[in-house]
Amino acid sequence: MNDAQTIAAIATAYGESGIGIVRMSGPEALDIFLGLFRLPDGKALEREEAEPRRMHYGFIRDPETGETLDEVLCVYMKAPRSYTAEDLVEIQCHGSLVSLRNILAACFRLGAGPAMPGEFTKRAFLNGRIDLAQAEAVIDLIQARSDKSFDVALGQAAGTLSLRVGQLRDGLKELLILLTVNMDYPDEDIEEITYGQIEKCLMQINDECLKLLEFSQEGRRIREGFSVTIVGKPNVGKSSLLNFFLRENRAIVTEIPGTTRDTIEEQVSLNGIPVKLTDTAGIRESEDVVERLGIQRSKEAFNKADLLLFLVDSSQPLSTEDRELCSLLEDRRCIVLLNKSDLSGVLTEQEMQALLPKATVLSTSLTEGIGLDRLEETITEWITGGKVRRREDVLVTNVRHIELIRRTREEIEEALAMTRRQEAIDFIEVNARAAFELLGEITGQTAGDEILKEIFSRFCLGK
Repeated sequence: MNDAQTIAAIATAYGESGIGIVRMSGPEALDIFLGLFRLPDGKALEREEAEPRRMHYGFIRDPETGETLDEVLCVYMKAPRSYTAEDLVEIQCHGSLVSLRNILAACFRLGAGPAMPGEFTKRAFLNGRIDLAQAEAVIDLIQARSDKSFDVALGQAAGTLSLRVGQLRDGLKELLILLTVNMDYPDEDIEEITYGQIEKCLMQINDECLKLLEFSQEGRRIREGFSVTIVGKPNVGKSSLLNFFLRENRAIVTEIPGTTRDTIEEQVSLNGIPVKLTDTAGIRESEDVVERLGIQRSKEAFNKADLLLFLVDSSQPLSTEDRELCSLLEDRRCIVLLNKSDLSGVLTEQEMQALLPKATVLSTSLTEGIGLDRLEETITEWITGGKVRRREDVLVTNVRHIELIRRTREEIEEALAMTRRQEAIDFIEVNARAAFELLGEITGQTAGDEILKEIFSRFCLGK
């Protein structure tokens, strides 16, 4: 992309901060920087003095009026050793939006064009510095909401998934070469491939695809988050449970039923997994207009939740409201908490398990802290599916990647079925090639323009 226009954008988030960054990339980036930058003594920085990867202290001046726009630190990164693999300049100024806009406008006046969302990362991809899976990991790094989601994205940005996909494509490429040679040159003195060899190769690739998909559900939840909604009749301890997860008194707790009149949503990290917790108003009939609105929102949160925590007062018999909720929970992922287990119990775990056989039932006391560690462990088991992941397992988090690997397996399994029936290798080659192309869409070798446009449109400006 040596003939590409030089682009510029504000790379830091809008709002007040100590430092803001204007980024430029392209063939004219250095010339524009030299036209704007002045040393403390007022002299221009000479081209031969613009040493790559060295901070330069000085001032940015308006190219038309000579007015000082801000005091800055600047760094020049020479192609190809930069984020975009092009000449790149970053101007670090004070984090005032006024300063950032003025410096960006000055860059435009000297010939830079405005960057589109994700254009810096798109150039890094098009220039071959990163592949498409690594580019998508950059979005995940920016949007990470927990330590674990950040760590997974960091690994994918470094190429962990790309390496595994590359190995799968290499295996398919070797198979395709052998199939093609046997199809196109049947009379030549070459080793004839056997159905046993084809099956062995396809089985190895199929097994690797299965390994990638094994933890994909956990990976997707780590990336996108997991929604947990707390439900139960009024005054059963829902707000106390939310406060426990947050380790602070976020929700008001009183003995008066109906204290929580609206849903309360909070983000927490549970064993490194981002979880959206929703505390709901007690679901019941009410004449209070405000409370009825809160109950309606509670029902919406109930329907959208990945997992429901159903609180029941174990010191009292099940009420009509409890039984109505039980009927709604029959086919939902649910953990039943028999709260107030420190009091004389009326309701047992066996009774609740009989009512909701698919649910997990735990006895807890929010006031005494009984059973809460087990609750966190149980939620984590729900999220991970109870599987234990090894350190070397690659976690696939992106829905696009998961779907492409799933479709790759379908092609491989079809090729395996034909191999076992000893059908013509021409037919087997069609499915093997389709699998090869699908894997290439993950890393970008075979991704079309529409896919690239869709992916990079999700980025923010300046990245």
